[in-house]
Amino acid sequence: MNIALIGYGKMGKAIETIALEKGHTIVLKIDINNATDFNKENISKADVAIEFTGPHSAYENVMKCLELSIPVVCGSTGWLDKWENAKNYCEQQKGSLLYASNYSIGVNLFFEINKYVAQLMSSHPDYNVVMEEIHHTQKKDAPSGTAITLAEQVLSFIKQKKQWVNEPTQNVADLEIVSKRIDPAPGTHTIKYTSTVDDIEIIHTAHNRVGFAGGAVLAAEFLHNKKGIYNMKDVLGL
Repeated sequence: MNIALIGYGKMGKAIETIALEKGHTIVLKIDINNATDFNKENISKADVAIEFTGPHSAYENVMKCLELSIPVVCGSTGWLDKWENAKNYCEQQKGSLLYASNYSIGVNLFFEINKYVAQLMSSHPDYNVVMEEIHHTQKKDAPSGTAITLAEQVLSFIKQKKQWVNEPTQNVADLEIVSKRIDPAPGTHTIKYTSTVDDIEIIHTAHNRVGFAGGAVLAAEFLHNKKGIYNMKDVLGL
């Protein structure tokens, strides 16, 4: 499979390593130094594009791939205020789009665990729930996209919580997410239920970027020759 990398930072390089190990070919690598190479002639050599840039450019990159009829796997977070536009445009173009806030297989299993625990805890209002996420200092958005996904899952079951906030809070209706930026942490997410008698915690800790990169390549393999809008639940059959 021929892959275009839109974004060639640490994640892009990790994706490249795994893609090459799996026998794929990288036909295009785009970063801030060669943005003009992101054009129809070059991108048309790819079967699928994998986009990992940042909240400032992800939406435009996704829309450009869809415009040029290139299936796109997007892992950038912090741009989902424009998700409906991208989704609608993909449908209009009869294109191919796969988005996830996190491509790690372990994290996507953790999402399912989080939903199950939240469902169990929903009938025990004596427990308060708080969240924490830790990432490296180069992480551009806070809270992380993964933390937002986890928080939205909790909110769907814990009805006394009405919204998430990215700061410590004493308001019982707010789901507190504390964001910390510490090098070289690739990512830790904690959901903690506390009461006067005990605490319950679930934690996912990434040791490196390999899990994220491997999941992104797996997603690209899944999206190849498909039309429509997908996520990692589709990839993993969850």
